[in-house]
Amino acid sequence: MEMRSLYAGNVPAEIAQLLEEAMHAYHDSERAEGLLTKGHQLAPSALPVYFSMYKFLFYKGKLAEAENIVRSALAEAADQGNFPASWEALTSDSTDWLAHDSPQHFYLFSLKALAFIRLRRGDKEECGQILAKLSLLDRTDTVGASVIGALAAGVA
Repeated sequence: MEMRSLYAGNVPAEIAQLLEEAMHAYHDSERAEGLLTKGHQLAPSALPVYFSMYKFLFYKGKLAEAENIVRSALAEAADQGNFPASWEALTSDSTDWLAHDSPQHFYLFSLKALAFIRLRRGDKEECGQILAKLSLLDRTDTVGASVIGALAAGVA
């Protein structure tokens, strides 16, 4: 089966096709969400599917659902990267945070998404805690958490 490289890793061509169809069906929310769900059912450990799902839900304003998917994505990335899933327990030595095409990088990116969702849901405290952890883990800001930090500062 042919593999296609997408953000956060490789997926079988069938899954990449579902993600592409979901993107084209964005304005038909029910159809797009169904395609994403099918992709997740067929490839439950595919990080690109998690990414597509939480981005879609976020942009549709389904913040609670997006948060649930992000938290599942964090757990899956941690499992794949063999480091603790709880962001609170992570240190700069927990794994190689500089490996860009890796579950670790996906974890950092998804953690940034969680910070943004927490901010949008009105939880500035947890947002700040997540951003502080990101500044420790991603010292060169490869995932752009500083952008969320600037938004959070503007909200305060």
